[in-house]
Order: sequence, then structure tokens, then C-alpha cells
Amino acid sequence: MKKNIVEIICLLYLLLFVYAATNKALDFEKFQVELGQSPLLSAFADWISWTVLIVEFLIVFFLLISKSRMKALYAGFCLMAMFTAYIFIMLNYSSFLPCSCGGILEKMSWQQHLLFNVFFLITGGIALSLQNSFVKDKSNFIKFYNIKLALVAVANSVIVLILFLSSEQIMQRQNPFIRRYPHHPITLKHTVDLKYNSYYFAGSGNSEVYLGNSTVPLYLLSIDFKLQQQKIHVKLDRDSFTFKSIRLAVRPPFFYVIDGKTRVIFRGHISDWKARLQKPKSPYFNIAIPIDSSTIAFRGISNNTNILGFFTTGEKAKTNMAPQLLQKQIDGIFDTDGMLHYSTELKRIVYIYSYRNEYIVADQNGVLDYRGNTIDTVSHAQIKVAYLKNKTERTMGIPTISVNAASSICGHLLFVNSNVPGRYEKRKVWDQASVIDVYDLNKKTYLFSFHIYGIDGKKNRNFLVTPDYIYALIDTKLVMYKINNKLKKEIKNIPE
Repeated sequence: MKKNIVEIICLLYLLLFVYAATNKALDFEKFQVELGQSPLLSAFADWISWTVLIVEFLIVFFLLISKSRMKALYAGFCLMAMFTAYIFIMLNYSSFLPCSCGGILEKMSWQQHLLFNVFFLITGGIALSLQNSFVKDKSNFIKFYNIKLALVAVANSVIVLILFLSSEQIMQRQNPFIRRYPHHPITLKHTVDLKYNSYYFAGSGNSEVYLGNSTVPLYLLSIDFKLQQQKIHVKLDRDSFTFKSIRLAVRPPFFYVIDGKTRVIFRGHISDWKARLQKPKSPYFNIAIPIDSSTIAFRGISNNTNILGFFTTGEKAKTNMAPQLLQKQIDGIFDTDGMLHYSTELKRIVYIYSYRNEYIVADQNGVLDYRGNTIDTVSHAQIKVAYLKNKTERTMGIPTISVNAASSICGHLLFVNSNVPGRYEKRKVWDQASVIDVYDLNKKTYLFSFHIYGIDGKKNRNFLVTPDYIYALIDTKLVMYKINNKLKKEIKNIPE
């Protein structure tokens, strides 16, 4: 009876590893990609994917040979101990749950998979214990052997734990550039044809998103989550005004009309959409975002170099420059180009460079909190500057693809549309979709990534993240995505 039980368990292990190894081999690229997304093994996916496949086939081979069967079963038991520890750690400590299994195993939930592995771990232990009960003078030996099996299971679990801790350290600090893709963090909800591609995001609030239009500067289009649209005509307290580079910004309950080349800021209330000119005149700037009712953060130019600053209107008007924030690498203009945001939750400005893997977090006085890095490895701007007209004008000397194409802030999360493919990412997907990387500004870490797919060959040109929806501008279309539980949980995960 004992021998029959051992043979049946060996047969079960044989079937398990034949099935698992064959599925991995038939679609090895998929297995390697999904292993690369694992928070536990992402940094070691290259060699672990090959190692697991080879070991599983070796276990199958030696299980077929009677003389080596028990050694192969012992190896299978050790491997199952590692797999079980892997699933336990993923269930309890992972930021998301990918899948690196094929066939019917892929249909199991992670909890079911854990029970499945525990079953094989227990049956393997029983078979090894029964096999060694056949030896003479077995009383002390069996007791020792059972302890040894338990220690082996624990040791293999510790190995997996060390891999997990090492992988997380490498992912966050040593930057091997492997993205993680959780299952369906967003779901396509609606698509609206705006007819024109001149719209830009002016802001959001009160369950509405506001779109400005560069060809009709003083008009806004308001769209709520039910897709009800309203055209808004912004009125100024001046009958005529000469603008050069007008931009609208909506931060309920206020809205702003901003032109850095004309050095003017208008502010009004969304209740009547009438704006008054703020005094005194602001400095010259090319990017600006409102911080509160009287203060804007801006990026201007000083000594032929981009510089960040803060301007407050009213009786206590002041300008506070922060030259230490932006760091020159080449020319101080193109190499420091980027996007400026403000987080009302953190009360911090965030500036992300366009041509390098760095972002800046600073307070409202321009005091640097820290410099963070995106997961790509482009730490130095890959640009060449050409000078024209006796070096009085400058332009890009060679075609340059920006590292970070667009970005958005929602609470303590930074969303970045990256232009740099990572390892194990197919070119075909990159041709069809935009990759959005998500970062936790509180923890200073990369979380995961997801795709925004293009429409009719056109890709995302800008996007806006709110607590419930993500809006993307794709050619003339406004695409609305519902944020699912995984991402919503991260957005609402506010430290005390």
C-alpha cells in the first residue's frame, strides 16, 4: 500500500511538471514577459525563466527513471516549496498579482493556486516520508527525516523571500527598467469626438473636466462624467486686450486666464466666469500653474536658462525665484524642458523633465524636498543644440524623442507617459499604445504601468487623471476611462 501511494504521488508530480514545463516552453516569450512583471522576480526574470524551465524538464526526465525517481521527487518537493512561498508572498506583500502560468493553471485564482501548491507540497512530503520508512532501524531516522523535510521547505521559502527583497531593492534603486502591468487598472468608458485637435486640458473639478481651445482662446468646453457638454465664454474686465500666448486654467472655485509673454494674469470665479486683471504685472514666463487664489508657480528664463519661481498677486505681491531647482546639463533650455504640476494633497510642486529620467518635488517656497527618478535609464538628456544667427537663436540639432511625453498628478501619484520601451516589451504594442507609468511621490517609488491605446493610428497626446476617471486626448477624440479598484486604492491610499 505504501509503495502504491508513493508511485501514485510520483505519477502526479510527473503529470504536473510535464504539463507546466510544456506550457512554458510553447509560449516561453509570454512566460518570460509575465515573470518580468512579477514584483518578486522582476530583476532576475532573464535567468530564472530559463532555470525554472530547465529544472522542470530535468525533474520530468529523472522521474521517468526508477533509480533516480526519489531524488527527482525530492527536487520537485523543493521546487514546490519555493512556488508555494512565492504565491504566499505575492498574495500578502505584492503591489499587484501578475500570472506566470499557462493552461488551466492560469484559470485559477491566486488563492486556489496556493491551495493547489500546498496539496502537492503535502503529498510530496508524504511520499518522501513513506519511501524512507522502508529502511531498517527507522524510528529515529524517520523522525530526523521529517524534520529535515520541514527544514528544506523553510529554507526554500527563505530563498524566495531573499529574492523578493533583492528584486524590490534592484527595481527601486538599481533601475533595471522592467515595467509591471497589473490586470485592467482602467476600463474604456466613453469616446467623444471633439471635431478639432486644438483642445487642451484646462483643469477639472465638481465631476467635470474643462477643455481649453488654442484657436478660440476665451472659450472653455465643460464635459461631465455623463458626457453632458457645456460651452463657456470667459469674460474679462477689459474690453480689449492683446494676448500673445493665452492659456486657461480651472481650479474650482477659481479659473485663470494666463499669458506669460504679455505678463498678465486674470482670475475669476466659476460661478459667473468673469475674470479680473491681477496686479501687479507678473514676471515673464512660459509655463504657469495656479497654487492658490493669489499665487502661481511658473517657469521662466533667466540668463538664458530655464528657472522655476513663484509669483503672488495683490497687496502682498512678491516674486520668489528658485534657481537651484532646475539643473543644467547642456544648454539650460532644451535640456531642462519639462512639465510643471501642483499637488493640492501634498501642497508641493512637481516638475518632470522631458529629456531625462528625473522629477523634482519642492514646497511652495521653492525649497527642494527631493529629486526622484523614473524607471528608465536615460539620466542625461540625449540632445544636440544648434545655434543660428550668430548664436542668438537655438534649435534642436538632431531629431530627438523625449523621454517623458506627458504627465499628470492626482493626489500623491505621478502619472508619466513614457517614450522609452522597457525590457520584454513588444514593439508592436508600443506602436499602438502609450505607456503610462505610475509613481508614489510619498514613498518615492515606481508602482506599475498601464496602456492607453490609440485610435485610428493616432496615439495619446495628453491626459488628465482624476480620482475616478482618466481622460485622454487622442487626435480629435476625448477618451474617458473608468479607474478600477487597483488604481483607485492607490489614489486613496493617503498616509496619516
